[in-house]
Amino acid sequence: MTNVPSTPPPLPPASPGRVAGVDFGTVRIGVALSDPDRTLASPHENYTRRTPKLDAEWFRRLVAEEDVRLFVVGLPLHLDGHESAKSAEARRFADWLHEETGVPVELFDERFTSVEAEHLLLDAKLTSRRRKRRRDMLAAQILLTAYLES
Repeated sequence: MTNVPSTPPPLPPASPGRVAGVDFGTVRIGVALSDPDRTLASPHENYTRRTPKLDAEWFRRLVAEEDVRLFVVGLPLHLDGHESAKSAEARRFADWLHEETGVPVELFDERFTSVEAEHLLLDAKLTSRRRKRRRDMLAAQILLTAYLES
């Protein structure tokens, strides 16, 4: 009789380096970062889009300064799970981001992240102006947390 362990061996850890969660928008992009061990997500910044060239420079700088090894871009889906025109925009952005930075990009369901971020900011009793400044990066943090937990 062979001795079979009662629990499977642990999986190897994910490759080190930060993951950047991206809440894609046509005007603003919310960015959150994980720690290098990929266990915690923190809001990083809201980036206001300018031109494709300046946007690419900003993302390349983020990769270099923060050791980003993976981008997770939120994929907006309808409640029934079907994609929309916004989904196609997010997919094009994800392709562009990979081409410009050379960093792998994964898409992840972002349903309810902006709504959840807004509720959290309302609960914090922030003014409309302060909520607007924080909403996108908080949505990116919620997206990245869900991705890391999955």
